[in-house]
Amino acid sequence: MRQASGRFRPTDGRVHPSFRLLPLSLCIAVALPAYAAEDVEDWGLCPIEDAVPAFADVPVSDAVPEDDRTTLPTDIAGDALNATQEDSAVFQGNVELSRGDQFLGTDKLTYHSEEGTYVAEGSVRYQDAGMRIVAERAHGDQEADTHVIEDLRYQLTRRRGNGGAERIELEGDQGALIGSTYSTCPPSQRSWELRAQRIDIDTAEGLGVARNATVRIGKVPVLYVPWLMFPIDDRRRTGLLWPSIRMSSRNGFDWRQPVYLNLAPNYDATLTPRIMTERGVQLGGEFRWLYPGGRGELWGEWMPKDKLPEDEPERYLAGPEQGVPTDNRGQFRFKGVHNLGSHWHAMANVGWVSDTHYLEDFSNSQFAVSAWNLRSEVGLFGRGLYWDAGLMADHNQLADYTLTERNLRYDRMPRAFVNWAQPFGDWLELGVNAEAVQFRHDVRDEGSRIDLKPYVAMPLEGNGWFATPKVAWRHTSYKLDDALAAANGGDASPTRSLPIASLDAGLFFDREFVFRDEAWLQTLEPRIYYLNIPYEDQSNLPIFDTRPMTFSWGQLFRDNRYTGPDRQVDANQLTTALTTRLISREDGRERLTASIGQIHYFEDSQVVAPSEQPVERGESAWVAELGVSPSDRWSINAAYQWDPKYRRQDLASIRTRYLIGDTGVVNLGYRYRRGLTEQVDLSFLYPVNQNWSVVGRYYYSIEDRKLIESIAGVQWESCCMAVRLVGRRYIRERNGDLDDSLRLEFELKGLGSAGQKSEEILSRAILGYDREDLYLVPPSTVDAGNFDNSLDPIP
Repeated sequence: MRQASGRFRPTDGRVHPSFRLLPLSLCIAVALPAYAAEDVEDWGLCPIEDAVPAFADVPVSDAVPEDDRTTLPTDIAGDALNATQEDSAVFQGNVELSRGDQFLGTDKLTYHSEEGTYVAEGSVRYQDAGMRIVAERAHGDQEADTHVIEDLRYQLTRRRGNGGAERIELEGDQGALIGSTYSTCPPSQRSWELRAQRIDIDTAEGLGVARNATVRIGKVPVLYVPWLMFPIDDRRRTGLLWPSIRMSSRNGFDWRQPVYLNLAPNYDATLTPRIMTERGVQLGGEFRWLYPGGRGELWGEWMPKDKLPEDEPERYLAGPEQGVPTDNRGQFRFKGVHNLGSHWHAMANVGWVSDTHYLEDFSNSQFAVSAWNLRSEVGLFGRGLYWDAGLMADHNQLADYTLTERNLRYDRMPRAFVNWAQPFGDWLELGVNAEAVQFRHDVRDEGSRIDLKPYVAMPLEGNGWFATPKVAWRHTSYKLDDALAAANGGDASPTRSLPIASLDAGLFFDREFVFRDEAWLQTLEPRIYYLNIPYEDQSNLPIFDTRPMTFSWGQLFRDNRYTGPDRQVDANQLTTALTTRLISREDGRERLTASIGQIHYFEDSQVVAPSEQPVERGESAWVAELGVSPSDRWSINAAYQWDPKYRRQDLASIRTRYLIGDTGVVNLGYRYRRGLTEQVDLSFLYPVNQNWSVVGRYYYSIEDRKLIESIAGVQWESCCMAVRLVGRRYIRERNGDLDDSLRLEFELKGLGSAGQKSEEILSRAILGYDREDLYLVPPSTVDAGNFDNSLDPIP
């Protein structure tokens, strides 16, 4: 007859410690996956198959912290209880022990309370919130806190992973896994497996040491590690991180070995020595800190002697900078933020490179080829409900050896700005945009500028209309040095004051209709924008940070076609535009959007920047944009500009995307802008079947008759493993020379990858390679003011 659940006590009435559930240190069983890769993987190809199936009669409980477990009693139940001696008991038949989220089941459990020893035999089953274990036998001494579990298999439940071991030995906070295995593959598709002869674990220190570990692909061992120390919990520790190993014609054998230094709970460091057999030795380092008021990071690398410039001296003597940088090459970055209350913070983002060839020489991506300028910035910034302000300074460093210092932007040392816009009631808004800047430059004439733009607006709106009249006054004054004043008419303190009046208004119409038994909503949105600014001669004003903006849809509704205040356009013009949308009532998706607009110039616009022609009276180019999604798989986006005055095409752009199955995608794009560029871009990921797929890209400049990048590859992916072979040809240097590379990568999901990573290249080159990135915009470059310490973001 089955005994009722309860705490076990000896029958003689003497008080003894109650039987404690086997203190299985689960970090032992998960020791191998503990140092595995933490990347988010796609397990969509995996069958629903566990090495240890779920125990049908045991519910899964929420995790209980280890400190709470020790205070909980252990409940015991079984079909029969035999007390053969006064200090021992034998539970037989469906024995079950439970404590918190832990469960232990066995056919027979013998417990000697005086000695504190136990033996569990036959169908030993263990489960908690994180894993399941089955074993043949377990025995131990509770008083000595020693335990042995024999011939076991385990299945992780919080993350993917399974394996087994010949034996687990536990003694207090220490233990060992003998003859252990680990894999993320299901038992029927054992594509790879990690085996270790012995793993010693110290739970108090949170460290494990694996000895004689091998990685097998199929039955073939491909990697052997005689000794490896790794963490088994979330505590940070000093030690070696995974190395990065590459081969290239430029660097030769390239080995980076990061060394992590856990200096304190709130700061750490990483040293990264690097050996390049064709170039020399480099040392990199990173120091990070965190405190209640902010955070920071200091990063750099240094190479005392580089043999690359000596091997290619002609490349270093081709540009304006005549010199071959061979000694003490490096770069540096500091980034920090300190909070000053709820509205203000101080920020610094400072970068430096030793020479103008550095970015190109230490990267193998197009990122470095396009970065010509490193901007460093420090400042104090604030933001409130109706305002934002700042006091900052920035500095620019040349990073392109084909240019000179004169090409650099002005440094702003300092720059102060404030923007304020606040509504008063429902129909009035007051605001001001103000800026004061001191412009500095090593080889160009200097000066300072103050720009003020107060305004008043009336945002009026109804259910199907809006109208916003706005009046502003722009005053800009300068203080120029003698040379710059002489170059701009001799006035050292020129000024400009102009009124700006505008009206932005629009209507909203919509109608519902049914087409082919599907309900649709169509909108019609006419819009006008009138702008009036009187002409004032600005030829005596310098150009510090102002240039004409590219004509686009957004330009139809702006009060200035220049990026900065050094030029304020004169205008008597009216923009007319029309947008229509087609929205599915069934799912709310916008299936079509089309817009067209044009500016009508009632007078000539005479204000120009250097090398710019005045805008004549008449019509601007038509600007049209179109977005079509005929189905969930098709997407078409196009933009077009046609100038009726000269009967010419100024811009044409189209991008189509088609999704294939659950993973495939094809992208086709064409871009043309008159006088600047004409390019075509085809990229695809085509799944041949469930496991095989081909990838490719062809990115070509028709204007230059030059290949920009081409990629061709094949990849095989199973439930727990992937292999990629990718060939790539791309612009490697600023002079347009192309480089070739061939990459072979083995990825063991849940463990890591061997070979040069190709997924990062494919994700960048093929929009939709990862479905999550379908709507991402390209990342900003270093030139945009974001200095990234990774000069090789695409390895």
